Amino acid sequence: MTLIVAIGAQNAFVLRQGLRRQAVGRVVAVCAVSDAVLVAVGVAGFGVIVRQWPQVVTVAAVAGGVFLLAYGFLAARRAFRPSAMTLSGAATGRPVLTALALTWLNPHVYLDTLLLLGSIAAGRWLFGVGAVTASVTWFVALGFGARLLSPLFAKPRAWRVLDGVIAAVMIVLGAGLIAGS
Repeated sequence: MTLIVAIGAQNAFVLRQGLRRQAVGRVVAVCAVSDAVLVAVGVAGFGVIVRQWPQVVTVAAVAGGVFLLAYGFLAARRAFRPSAMTLSGAATGRPVLTALALTWLNPHVYLDTLLLLGSIAAGRWLFGVGAVTASVTWFVALGFGARLLSPLFAKPRAWRVLDGVIAAVMIVLGAGLIAGS
C-alpha cells in the first residue's frame, strides 16, 4: 500500500484534478486501470525481462526524469501565477493525456510496480488482486475525496502552496532520476 500512496507525480495530479473537479472520473479510471495492468504484468514476472535488458531501466529513467522536470517547472509557473488558478474548469482531453503520461512515462511506476511489487508477488495472483484493490481504493478516495478540501483551496494561496510542493517533488524526482542514470 505504501507504494501506491507515496507522494509522486501521479498522486499529485489526481489530487489536483479532484480539487478542480475536472475529469476526475476519467483520471481516476486511467490511473486505476493502468495500475491494474502494471500489477498484473509485475505478478506475471516482468522482472525477469528487465534483468535480461537492464538498459531499459536507464532509458526509462532519463525519459521519465525529463518529463518530471518539465511537469515540475509547469507547476512552479502555476505557483507564481495565482491568477491562472481556479477550483473548477471545463473538462478537456488534456487531463486524461496527462494522467496517461504521468503513469506510463514515470520510471518510478515501473521500478515500484513491475520490479519491486513484481518480485514480491511473482506468480501470487491473490496478492496482485489485493494490490489492485488497494490501488483502485486509493485513487477513488484521492480523486473524489479531494473535494472535501475545496474550502481550503478556495484561496489562491493554498493553490500556490500545493503547486509549489508539487513543483518541488517533481523537480527533485526528475533530477534524481537523471542523476542516478
